[in-house]
Order: sequence, then C-alpha cells, then structure tokens
Amino acid sequence: MRLLVLGGIRSGKSEVAESLVADAERVRYVATAPELPGGLSDEAWSARLARHRERRPAGWSTEEIGTDPERLADLLQSAKPEDVLLVDDLGGWLTALFDSIGDWSDPHALDGRIAALADAVRACQAALLVMVAPEVGLAVMPVTQAGRTFADANGTLNQRVAAASDGVAMIVAGEVSWLRGGEAVGHAGGRFAAGATGRPVDTTPFEFAGAVAGAVLSTADGGETLSFQPGMELPLPDESTAAEAAERLLTLKLNGAGLGGLVPVVRFAGGTQGRPDPRPWQQPRVLVLRGDRTGAFAAGDSSTAADQRLQDIVEGTGTLAMLAATAGASVQAIDCPEAGPAELHDALDDGSVDAALTLGWRLADAAANEGVDLLVLAACGAGSDAAAAAIVAVLTGGEPAALLGRVVDASGFVDDAAWIRKVGAIRDARHRIRARSREPHTVLSMLGGGDIAVATGILLGAASRRLPVMVDGPVGIAAGLVARDYGAQTRHWLLMADHGENPTVKLAADVLGVTPFLQLKLALGEGGTSLATLPLINTALTLAAATPPREPVTEPADGLTEQERIEAEIQRVVADSPTAEMPYVKPSWED
Repeated sequence: MRLLVLGGIRSGKSEVAESLVADAERVRYVATAPELPGGLSDEAWSARLARHRERRPAGWSTEEIGTDPERLADLLQSAKPEDVLLVDDLGGWLTALFDSIGDWSDPHALDGRIAALADAVRACQAALLVMVAPEVGLAVMPVTQAGRTFADANGTLNQRVAAASDGVAMIVAGEVSWLRGGEAVGHAGGRFAAGATGRPVDTTPFEFAGAVAGAVLSTADGGETLSFQPGMELPLPDESTAAEAAERLLTLKLNGAGLGGLVPVVRFAGGTQGRPDPRPWQQPRVLVLRGDRTGAFAAGDSSTAADQRLQDIVEGTGTLAMLAATAGASVQAIDCPEAGPAELHDALDDGSVDAALTLGWRLADAAANEGVDLLVLAACGAGSDAAAAAIVAVLTGGEPAALLGRVVDASGFVDDAAWIRKVGAIRDARHRIRARSREPHTVLSMLGGGDIAVATGILLGAASRRLPVMVDGPVGIAAGLVARDYGAQTRHWLLMADHGENPTVKLAADVLGVTPFLQLKLALGEGGTSLATLPLINTALTLAAATPPREPVTEPADGLTEQERIEAEIQRVVADSPTAEMPYVKPSWED
C-alpha cells in the first residue's frame, strides 16, 4: 500500500505519517533533509532535525539521502514485499535536487526526475510505503524566483505522487482528512493529537471507495445513489479558446506544413483545457469496465477469457496494461453488474441502473479530485459488443446485421454461428421493446447492461468536471449516445483517435459528431487504440505548446508588394545581363 500524507508547516503531517507505521516491527525511515552545507549553522533547523530523530523508535533503521537525492527512486524500486518505508519528506528531496543542479529558475527542470519518482512509487513492492510532502500551494505567491520555482515544482510533484498512491491524506491543524483511500487504513478523518502513538481511531465510513487505482471495484462500493434525468445542464468546452488554439498553430515556427491530421486534437485540447496553448495530458487514467451478459448476446464470448483479461490488467500484465504503462496512465478496473438476456426481458432493473450511473459519476468525480486530466474508457465484458450494437440500432435506426462485427473467440476463430445468434437476439430485443420509451434510463434498463450504464455515468460525471474522455470502442460510443440524451453537452468532451472500422462505432460516432483523426485500423480491444495513440497526441501537444512563433514579417521600405518586387528583380537581371549588349550575328543557314 502506498500512502501520501500532505500538510503545511507544523500541521502534524509527520506525526500522522509515523502513526501509520507504528504497528510495524521494523521500519526503514528515509530522511531527505540534509544538514546545512558548507559549515553553515542554523540552530532552529538543527533542532527540528533533532526532534525528528528523537521520535524514531530504536528499532527503526534510517537512510539519510539528503546529499544524494537520486537514491530515493532506487530505494523504492528495490524495496522487498515485507518492507515498511517512511519517507519524510518529499519537499526536502525536491530541495536537494534543485541544489544539486544549481539552478532555481526553471520549475520544469526536474519534471523528468519527478516522473521517474512517481513511476518508482507505483512500482514499489513494499508492504507499506508512507510518504510525507509539504503542501505550499495554499499560501500567497512567493516573492522570490526560487520560492516560485519550488512552489510550482512542488505542486507537480504532489500531483504525480498522489496519482501513483493508493491513499492521500491532508493534515490541517492536526485534523486528518483523507482525500481518498482512508478506508484502507481504517480511518476516514478526525483529530490527531500530536505526540500520540498508534493509528487514529476515528472510523467514520468513507463515502465512496471507488478511488483506489488498481483495485477491482463494484457498484456495492458506492454510497447513496444519485438522480439522473434528461435535460441535465453540463458545461461546454471553451469554443473561442479552441479556435484560438487552432489559429495559433498557423503562427508557429514548425518544420514543414505543420501537424496535419493532429490539428483537431490541439483544437480539442485547447477548448477542454481553456487555454490557447494546451499542454500534454500528464495524468491520464484508464477505466476498465467488466460487465458480462447472459443469453444470446454473449454467444461465442467467454466469461473466463474476460476474467483473465481483467486479472491481467489488475496484475499489470497483458496488452492494455503495457499500453497504459507506455502512455503513463494509471489503470482502474471496475466490476459491473451482470445483465440478463435482453432478448427475453430487461437486462437490468431500475435500481441497478441507478447504482451503475452513480458509480460512473463518482469514478469521474474522484479522478478529477485526484488530478487526473484525461480519462480513457476500456471494456472487456462478454456480450458487450452486442449490447452496444442493440443500443445504437435502437437510437439511430441502424440495421443490427450491418452494425455487429465478426465474432472472434479467444483462440482467433471466426464464429459465424455465434454472430447469427447475436444478430437474432438483437432483433428479438428490438421487437420486444418496440412500443416502449426511448428515454435514456429505460434504454439502459432494457438493453444496456452494467458496463454501458457505468460508462454513461462516467461520461456525465466527466463532463460535469470538465474532464475529457477518449473512446474508441462500442461500449464507450454507445454510452456516448445514451449520455447525450441525459445531457447534450457530453459529446463535446469526447475524443476519438480511430473507430477501427467497427461498424457500431462508426455509425454512433457519426451521429454524435465525434470525428476520428486517424485511420490506423487497430484491433487491440476497447481502449487499446486510445492508449496506443496517446503518446503521439501528447507529442503534438508538446510541439504546439513549446514551439516558438515565427518572426513577424516586416513591411518593405519601398512600399512594393512581394509580386511587384519579384517582377522588378527580373527586369533588373535581364537589363544587367551581358547578352543584352551583344550584337545580332546572322547564322549561315539564313543565307
């Protein structure tokens, strides 16, 4: 378990962190703050360090890395499963790094080392890792350049480490407030008395346990259900800023003709980020939805294969996990309620739909609270393609046989008999519900299933928090159609790299007005195309943000246009040419 404890000066953050490891027999204490260099003395600073040393039990071992901050990532990566580590604090680590490079002018100078530390936190195998970090972003802007550099870099550091942690606590005046993950340590908030031993004992239940990255969550993990009705008022991206971001590209000193097909990405990012120079997405998160179906919708699909794919994701193996690691994305798996045979009766009852929508909304809300700046929807449930095709067919009038792609089993065998059963089941379901309402809640109940309902809640919650979402598969795009009928603004927060020639995705994306900007025809499972293209997208955003503008064109002093100047130069060259003065010599053949 990886925990981050944030707080201001004298907030009690170190005492809280120490209490979290107090029950361990052996603790490796990693001290990041060095003594003052060069023989300098500061009695207050030395006394502060001495108090920290005095509080450590005799059985703890101490690693002093103040003079070698680069060791921290290695210590975390080499930790053994039985280890308990306490790092106090990351602010000292950051200070030591800035001192080591001797430059306090650029807050982004350590971005690479910060990213490497976040990766080391994520990969740490210790039984318990507790990290202390200062929160300085709530104070006034520092008046010195070094102070501003530290504050900016510290904010980036806290965001990246928080995203890699299983729990984050904020300590204010001795009060412990778990931003997420408090239920994992038996504490959701309350008073911590300085000098106390043991863990805080307040066990007030955490409202929502859906924020622990890597865990498999279910609708049972949520609190009270929320109410969702058509006509929701949700924010829109800033269209004027989006247009400004696209126009700005025309002024940049780029090699060649520019970003080509990636221009719409820069435009989209500009609108969703609200800035004409949008930044690369630094903290993407993949939400993997697993929701199986019974009946003919799942013909040819294997729930065992879906179980294995989900397990691979949780364990960090498999295609999706590798793509996520390459893209720098955290992964969260969600176990959605199983749906019944929609060709015979409704797939979900109303209560399950409400719970699934609520879970999706809270997943998006929790991600935004943790600093996630982009969501990627993925899915791996049995029968999800048929359910998505059924929804798209009902909401767009499409023909099921034209919407449903070939059925390919886990061994790569094309199962045409299963495809025929699926198409027949979709037609039976459409016939069963032909006289019923197309209101979105009813559509999810009749056809959708748990994964599409959760995905719909995610899209609604993401739009409410101005959080963009990448979709590339049938579950995500079908959820987009349903979410549009709850709140039309949701479609403007969707980004699609490629539809992969999937007929369901192609039709629904066209109806929604979500245009893919690539044609790679990848088939890596839902979410795979988005993750495979995310590094390319971030490269385009990096170029758009960092490339300087071209030098402005100055008006010529002679007042001539460029064309007039070219013609005048041609006339000058002709006039100055030696051939202009040569006499005409009559050729012999003219005689």
